[in-house]
Amino acid sequence: MKFLRQIFESFRFAWQALRTNLLRTTLSLLGVTVGIFSIVAVFTVVDSMNMNIRSQIDSFGKGVVYVGKWPWIMSNSYPWWKYINRPNMKYAEYQYLKDNLENAQAVSIMDGRMTTLKRKNNSMEVRLAGISYDYNAISDVPVGEGRYFMPSETDNSAFSIILGAKVKAALFPNQSDVIGEEIKVNGIKFRVIGTMNLKGEDLISLGGSPDDRAYIPYTTYANVFQKDQPEPDIAIKAFDWDTGQETLEGEVTGLMRGRRGLKPAQEENFSINRLDGAVKFFDSIFAQLNVGGFFIALFSLLVGGFGIANIMFVSVKERTNIIGIQKSLGAKNYFILFQFLFESVLLSLIGGFVGIGIVWLLSFLPLGSLTLILSFKNIFWGLFTSTIIGVLSGIIPAWSAARMDPVTAIRSK
Repeated sequence: MKFLRQIFESFRFAWQALRTNLLRTTLSLLGVTVGIFSIVAVFTVVDSMNMNIRSQIDSFGKGVVYVGKWPWIMSNSYPWWKYINRPNMKYAEYQYLKDNLENAQAVSIMDGRMTTLKRKNNSMEVRLAGISYDYNAISDVPVGEGRYFMPSETDNSAFSIILGAKVKAALFPNQSDVIGEEIKVNGIKFRVIGTMNLKGEDLISLGGSPDDRAYIPYTTYANVFQKDQPEPDIAIKAFDWDTGQETLEGEVTGLMRGRRGLKPAQEENFSINRLDGAVKFFDSIFAQLNVGGFFIALFSLLVGGFGIANIMFVSVKERTNIIGIQKSLGAKNYFILFQFLFESVLLSLIGGFVGIGIVWLLSFLPLGSLTLILSFKNIFWGLFTSTIIGVLSGIIPAWSAARMDPVTAIRSK
């Protein structure tokens, strides 16, 4: 109990010293504040960007594999001349997989291109996608007004279309209800059956924003753009229990090799892609950003740490006489050490709290598509770093104060 009381007294002395020299305290913690703000801000921005991009990737379908002609991951030795000779995916292969896959929740075929949609004197270049009925079970199609495709429309090449929010605004600038209206794609009339809710700008638009997109049945798409030889992908959603999609991928590989008559020694003439590659790609970028941001902010922390160390040496010098009196009255070395160490840590922690508070306030500012989220993990690391800086900055001055000879300290002026 005596030890705990002395620790508390050391803490009280440290707090009184900070309050007594308020201006010096404020100026001293600015360096730590800037450093902690920099570190926490970098981690918060990177984490928020990561969450934003992951949510976008998930909107394309979590647990989905894509079967197509081209692999998505490109390396320095990307053999495009080999891939270009592969056969395109066929609608019959989509039907074959749909009928025979046992480990898939949904199977859809899709393709897309940039094209111009027209309605009277209004036109807009959009990303037009041809999709089959089950596409809505794989990737979100946020229909706000009207409806999604019916199976009969996607199977029988109906001239129906679903418009993104910006596409609707561009083609029908003064009209709220556009269901049943007609527009033209490649000179062919399509009837609007639905419009999508406005999503807004994404930090990174993977495949384009749905606001600038339009959907038609894939069978219709293949007929309209038949001369351009569509190169579709087949999207297949795994069951939730197949977390790594290994079971689904193995079954798809076996069925496709059998369908295309490939012998055991022959190389596959199709690719199975997953969004995991995109996730890993962005994870590697964000990891580098975290490391780079940490080292940049570390310089600010070092400056703040040197500032605190300098102030602590000054504080020890000013209170040398008091230290001598305390030690002559029986104060232990650890009691003196903790006084100055607590003062240094408190100074650093206050700076850390202020830096974190500034990041928290910035999280309320509108930053376009990026929403800053200050996580408890980043708060913890900010405060932990502040504590370490306080200990490192104060340990030498505190140790020198604790080892002072009481007679010499009392005689000092």
